[in-house]
Amino acid sequence: MRVVAQQILVPRFADVQRRVKLDGSVVTDVDHAMQNRLQAELAEHWPQYAFLGEETPASERAGLVNGTDKGMWCVDPLDGTTNYAAGVPFFSVSLALLIQGRPLLGVVYDPVRDECFTAQKGRGAWLNDKALGTRSLTPLSLERSVAAVDFKRLSAPLAVRLATQHPYGSQRNFGACSLEWCWLAAGRFHVYLHGGQKPWDYAAGCLILSEAGGRALTLEGEDIFAAGLTTRSVAAALDPVLFAAWRESLDRLQSSGANA
Repeated sequence: MRVVAQQILVPRFADVQRRVKLDGSVVTDVDHAMQNRLQAELAEHWPQYAFLGEETPASERAGLVNGTDKGMWCVDPLDGTTNYAAGVPFFSVSLALLIQGRPLLGVVYDPVRDECFTAQKGRGAWLNDKALGTRSLTPLSLERSVAAVDFKRLSAPLAVRLATQHPYGSQRNFGACSLEWCWLAAGRFHVYLHGGQKPWDYAAGCLILSEAGGRALTLEGEDIFAAGLTTRSVAAALDPVLFAAWRESLDRLQSSGANA
């Protein structure tokens, strides 16, 4: 994956024409070139596994998801396409191996920084050759934390309350879901909130965060993984105590809206 990304993504960074898909997201020719190359190479080495990519035609997706007892690659060939096309150096390639709908292997590669985040179920998470989740974290209150929040996909009432009654110290929004999961796993920010991700957005990153010792649930308190291609919200943190405080704060903000 590293070689493919360096060959295809890096030379055309900020030098592509972008189009808008029916769902409103941005796509470029590079997205398709990456997906086609990855699909061919994965099929050559592991022909037993199906392949689902973000650019897989919608007409083929349901059949792939419903027929994957032997396993499936779940791939975002260019996560952060808007950043990539605009020249913002925050984008990645994400790949997960799903067995019976659960990730056993996750890889997220950042070609700008040459950082490869990896995880295997039950075997820990890594950033290049450094284990994640092994360093001692300084206890941090929610009020002092840095939050990565994607306001765009949150409900308007919750977004307004977070903006005006923010429980965190400061807020960022980076624009590439899989890499955001990994930066959280690396401790580069402290809590995370996103209103809607597809499996190729969260499959690899969620495993990497979990193997680094982090926690994640939907805003409704459900497991991130669900059957099919359901869009899932994400509330996450690397530190379990901070995660509990983050969830409590979000629950309070949501309930205050329901009772208003």
